[in-house]
Amino acid sequence: MTLAAIATPIKESPLLFEGVTWREFKAVEQLLDRPGYRLSFLDGILEIRRMSGQAHETVKKRIAALLELYLLMAGFDFTPTGSMTLESEAGAVKREADESYKLAPGRVRPDLAIEVVLTSGGINKLEAYKRLLIPELWFWEDGVLEVYHLRSVGNGLDYERVSSSKEVKGIDLDLLLRCINMVNHVAAIKTFQKALAQIAGDLV
Repeated sequence: MTLAAIATPIKESPLLFEGVTWREFKAVEQLLDRPGYRLSFLDGILEIRRMSGQAHETVKKRIAALLELYLLMAGFDFTPTGSMTLESEAGAVKREADESYKLAPGRVRPDLAIEVVLTSGGINKLEAYKRLLIPELWFWEDGVLEVYHLRSVGNGLDYERVSSSKEVKGIDLDLLLRCINMVNHVAAIKTFQKALAQIAGDLV
């Protein structure tokens, strides 16, 4: 049986403005503090994205529901931090993920940030999150889930694309993606829950 995949809209490009100071960025951010728009900043480039409405919200809430179900069943002491503002004036960067999570008590910043990518172009997302020291990133785009983990490279840090999550240990990313991409939300949750119960039963 082939399951229909969740629909994705045509991508739009964000607006980019170069040569913006941090002070100017914060002023614009206050002026454009309204629903439906998200501002990011990196090295003097201001990015203004218009959120893509229902399709974007459906996918991000689906990912959150499935992931939180797994975290509960796997025994993580986690805290959802949603689209909390992640910024560093010293690093000349500001970014808001669609969803983010602290995966253990006492964390200063999220261990995991998730973005549903329905725009093309824009600032370098990996560079932005690297400066914010987010250990792991998940990007869902065009029905594909890409996972990046922050690792030491020489005297610095860089993201490496990985096939399994280093922060959400044990999660079946192929199963997760199949359920993310299902059309019906309830069917997706039940499918994922049943699979997790089966895995737990096999381990007993």
